[in-house]
Amino acid sequence: MNSGILYALATYIMWGLFPIYWKQLHHISAAQLIAHRVIWSFVMLLGVVFVTDQWKKFRAQVDGRIFRWHTAAAFLLGINWLTYVWAVNNGYIVESSLGYFINPLFSVFLGMVFLKERLRPLQWVPIGLATIGVLYLTFLYGRLPWIALVLAGSFGIYGLLKKQSSLGSLYGLTLETALMLLPALGYLTFVGMRGEAAFPSPDLSVDLLLVGAGLVTALPLLTFAKAAQSIPLTTVGILQYIAPTGQFLIGVLLYKEAFTASQAIGFGIIWFALLFFWGEGWAHSRAKKRLAP
Repeated sequence: MNSGILYALATYIMWGLFPIYWKQLHHISAAQLIAHRVIWSFVMLLGVVFVTDQWKKFRAQVDGRIFRWHTAAAFLLGINWLTYVWAVNNGYIVESSLGYFINPLFSVFLGMVFLKERLRPLQWVPIGLATIGVLYLTFLYGRLPWIALVLAGSFGIYGLLKKQSSLGSLYGLTLETALMLLPALGYLTFVGMRGEAAFPSPDLSVDLLLVGAGLVTALPLLTFAKAAQSIPLTTVGILQYIAPTGQFLIGVLLYKEAFTASQAIGFGIIWFALLFFWGEGWAHSRAKKRLAP
């Protein structure tokens, strides 16, 4: 199997399990959680750069163009993180999963428009089915699903920016967290002066979870960046259905969020679309091998 696909699978399985981690910190504001995600991710990534003696190489690759690309990427990533953590800890896991069902469609659109990627004729079938399923689910909410739309838009464009960057996954994420570092430190200083800081905590497990946010945040983003640079954005987009499926199941089965029979129809359409896409890809790969000399 293509290594890029393996990176994508690892990424989306980890993201699918994210709600469980953030629910352990539901008593802490989303803004503080994001600040800690930024700080500890930066510490971990910078440590990797120094330990592997890559600092000079990293500095040499960051020019003005790269800096601008990753400034935009860091901004989008911050919006995505804040929205997602707030949604999970306020009982909107199912709606946040809808955002990540929409996101692959948006990634497919960006890949076709900006990167001139093309789909095989049968690949349009699952894209059409998934679009119908997402529109149906959106209609059921009876309101603008702002959480889902913000998550889909911010991460879809983030993926496009990562595809355009020449920086490797480690360097790119190190630069993005560095760009978010001062705002994060400033915010934590502000809440600390108000006596509202969550770290350090009387509960050691809380401190460990906050510090561990660096690892659980950086690791899947590293594998995502590798996937985005190794395989077509359209494939990245379709495989991403794995993550929201896991999040959805956790929201409904573990945290007992509401899920109606009508919603089941919409999710079922999307899951069938994903299975169709996998089946078409498998058949296409087998056909190419048979025709190979």
